[in-house]
Amino acid sequence: MTLQRPSFTMGIEEEYMLVDSQTRNLVTDPDPAMFDKCRELLGERVTHELLRSQIEISTKPCSSLSELGHDLRRLRRAVIDTAREYGMLVIASSTHPFAQWWEQQVVSDERYQVLTGDMQAVAHRLVTNGMHVHVGIEDPEMRIDLMGQVTYFMAHLLALSTSSPFWGGKDTGLKSYRLNVFHTLPRTGLPEVFESWSAYQRHVDVLIGAGIIEDATKIWWDIRPSARYPTLEMRVTDVCTKLEDALAIAAVYVCLLSMLFRLRTDNQKWRSYATFLLEENVWRAQRYGSTGSLMDFGQRRLVPFSELVEEMIEMLIPDAEEMGCVDEVQHVRQIVMDGTSAERQLGSFRRALNRGATEQEALVQVVDMLADNTAANLA
Repeated sequence: MTLQRPSFTMGIEEEYMLVDSQTRNLVTDPDPAMFDKCRELLGERVTHELLRSQIEISTKPCSSLSELGHDLRRLRRAVIDTAREYGMLVIASSTHPFAQWWEQQVVSDERYQVLTGDMQAVAHRLVTNGMHVHVGIEDPEMRIDLMGQVTYFMAHLLALSTSSPFWGGKDTGLKSYRLNVFHTLPRTGLPEVFESWSAYQRHVDVLIGAGIIEDATKIWWDIRPSARYPTLEMRVTDVCTKLEDALAIAAVYVCLLSMLFRLRTDNQKWRSYATFLLEENVWRAQRYGSTGSLMDFGQRRLVPFSELVEEMIEMLIPDAEEMGCVDEVQHVRQIVMDGTSAERQLGSFRRALNRGATEQEALVQVVDMLADNTAANLA
């Protein structure tokens, strides 16, 4: 039987932080008029997040990377320009360099009030932002099958996106501290491997039947079948400060799914590995970002991430050519060469200290760099 190729449409959700242009700290209670104006400009493409100091945008479903890039630029630019009118900067970073979590205020939305009431301090600590990439896979059986296979690459995608080295004014020693915070919630981390869509649904129904969750939107795995759309939603990545990095990661993700579907048409599958092994690589990506190494389970050895990126690019070129995103896929090589946002943040911090700045002054300079990088190349 010939398999029906999924549409592989793409959409990106990005979460940003609102920063006071004077203090460079998070704005704990921004003027509601700012959000209202964003809503006037962007409609439902802009929404609140858990905290008042956050704002989220979501692109429309796009059929190409060029269309996705155009829409993401439009959304970023609108939010940044509007925030500036109200004395705020916007940073695309998964943590703020020095903000304190206990100073933040939760949005007065019933969903978020219920969440914080249930999760208590675990939810209040979520002063973190992420990037989610949706890819259209209409057949639920195909969606659940490809989820089980592409989970192997979550560590690779995270390593390319890291943007959260600081927490509460301290260098954490990790390139993605965000996941350490987020994974304290239940129903996070890598998903189980399910043999079918019905098997997945049965497990979800256990939690719904017990009254633990209302629906599958309360399952926050690093990759999950979307509960709202016929998509496979990748959630492991930090939000990328540079727009071109975000598009490159989206391109790699959709090409990985295309490659795995191509294998399926030849009755092949990506080799599966135990979740605890895959989680070891996710930890290594959190700790070292793009400068470290990941385990090659077949060879049973650590391989420099730069080598793995080259292998991945070569593997994905046929799919990138078919989907018209060769340049975006090859851009991940540039991410490794230039460093992720986390590596640039740490570099800015250390250079400022070497020039005689205090730690607080150096952290302020990191915020300035983040704001500049977030707003770059949006014309």
